Amino acid sequence: MTEPLWNLWWVWIAAALVLGILEVLAPGFVFLGFAFGALAVGLLLLNTGFGLSLSVLLLIFAALSLVAWLAMRRFFALPKGQVKTFDSDIND
Repeated sequence: MTEPLWNLWWVWIAAALVLGILEVLAPGFVFLGFAFGALAVGLLLLNTGFGLSLSVLLLIFAALSLVAWLAMRRFFALPKGQVKTFDSDIND
């Protein structure tokens, strides 16, 4: 009997790679949190060696993605009350 696709560690690592590439194409930390979540689930499956149900894996993925996104937002955000302004045009 073959193992379900979601229990294969390399599928989660490949998804993390695809999400990382999407982050390069659409910057703004949109996909990077999801990439960290997929990478963590892939490493978890690689290190433990036993399969979990899809619902448990998706719960772990969602929780770790949210934590990664909140950490990046806190680390890379502008200080509170500060706004990005541009004083010169790039074409000047």
